[in-house]
Amino acid sequence: MANNLKKTTALGLIAACAFVGGAQAGGFSRGEADTDILYEDGTVAARGGYVYVMPQRGYETIDGAATSDGDFTNNYSVPSFAAKFRVSDNFSCALTYTEPFGASSEYGADAQQADRDADVASPGWPFGPFGNAVIESGFESTELGGTCAVNFGVGPGQLYFIGGAFTQSFDYTEVKDFGTLNLKDDNAFGYRLGAGYEIKEYALRAELMYRSQVEHEADGVFNSSALLQGLAGVPAQLSAFGTGTLPQSLELSLQSGIAPGWLAFGSIKWTDWSVLQTLNYTITGLGPQTKDFFWRDGWTISGGIGHQFTETVSGAVSLTWDRGVGTGADIMTDTWTIGAGTQIKAGPGVVRLGAAATYLTEGSQSTADGADFDATVGGDWAYAVSASYKISF
Repeated sequence: MANNLKKTTALGLIAACAFVGGAQAGGFSRGEADTDILYEDGTVAARGGYVYVMPQRGYETIDGAATSDGDFTNNYSVPSFAAKFRVSDNFSCALTYTEPFGASSEYGADAQQADRDADVASPGWPFGPFGNAVIESGFESTELGGTCAVNFGVGPGQLYFIGGAFTQSFDYTEVKDFGTLNLKDDNAFGYRLGAGYEIKEYALRAELMYRSQVEHEADGVFNSSALLQGLAGVPAQLSAFGTGTLPQSLELSLQSGIAPGWLAFGSIKWTDWSVLQTLNYTITGLGPQTKDFFWRDGWTISGGIGHQFTETVSGAVSLTWDRGVGTGADIMTDTWTIGAGTQIKAGPGVVRLGAAATYLTEGSQSTADGADFDATVGGDWAYAVSASYKISF
């Protein structure tokens, strides 16, 4: 009876900690595929979740002067779904859905004017006093994947070998004075490989997971504005083509029971954001162009503690540090995130509720490093809330 109670406590803590994470991951990272469902008990298990993030980042100065522009970052949501089917005691597969990468920004009047002024001051600028400022930009991606695990007994626990493939979409939109560019790639493929070891009785799990990079080749259109049509006689619509790469990553995660009803957990993740130096695209008749990032690799380190308060309620807190990937062409600074959440057994399943607050450290961008204009930001905050529900049988 004591062993059964200990195992129940451990499993509750594993589930309680699974959703605790940062509101702002590095670069353009958003959601992760819920492959943890492969470790769940039961022949069939399904989990759906939703995260809503509220980043609040705005410029403090633009070209050396204070600005009254508001936040340029937009709120966003990340849905996720995972369903697992255990084929046998030693083989199971999961279908997962999430939105792994994304970004969304709208720029104020001061930022737009600084962007125009920089264009006009550029040597050889052909459009006189008319600059081509970014008004808003962003992209979305979705991932639909299938991942399987083979497990067998090794010592007191189970050794897992994990692998699968996924298809990833990319949908990019940029609105500028001269027109709107949209690029889409519906199907680019990638894969993930990993290994894990678990002793459920002690809530012990170690996992190493690799996710491949994905290369996108996107087709689209450029809808020119009346201004560009009047200045250069450009047609109302032109075809466009673009290429870019979203990064590979490698994550090591660890967790273990440390006392009855208590669990410690942590992870370290490397993301190859240095692969995103530029987004390259060509608009027919207007020639090749680039959007500069010049990012460096990202590192994310997280740790926390979980506790099972009763047979039905568990909770966890975590602290996450993420190294900023920006090198001066834009502003992507270090972040610190405090997360907290609870798991409650409710009805036939389990509900999880979480919240996080992220501190975004101060930073700057410079035309000398590839930015469209000089700017600084102070310390800012982002917030996130999450909810999920799981059933299994």
